[in-house]
Amino acid sequence: QVQLVESGGGLVQPGGSLRLSCAASRSGFSIYTMGWYRQAPGKERELVAIITSRYITNYGDSVLGRFTISRDDTKNTVYLQMNSLKPEDTAVYYCYGNDGHVYWGQGTQVTVSS
Repeated sequence: QVQLVESGGGLVQPGGSLRLSCAASRSGFSIYTMGWYRQAPGKERELVAIITSRYITNYGDSVLGRFTISRDDTKNTVYLQMNSLKPEDTAVYYCYGNDGHVYWGQGTQVTVSS
C-alpha cells in the first residue's frame, strides 16, 4: 500500500503563486506515473497534470502555460508549481499515483480569492 501526502495548499490572491508537494510513502517511486487532479464544489474531478516515470508530462487545457509539474525521485516527491492563479482554480487538489494500482492523496484545499 502506498500513501500519498499532499502539502502546500492555502489561500492566495488572483495572479499569485503556490507550490504543492506530494510525498509517497514507499520506495520504487520512480516507476510510478504521478499527477494532480482537482475537484471544485459541484464539479467532477478533472486532470490538472501528470508526469510519467520518463518525465513525459501532460496538462489539462485550463492550466496549460500556467502550471508546471515536476518530480524528484530521490525524495519520492512530485510537485505542482501554480502561477497566475485564477479564482476558477479554487478546488481541492488531489495527488495521484499509478503503478498498475491507482493511489490518491487526501487532498489539499487551494483557494484563489481577493
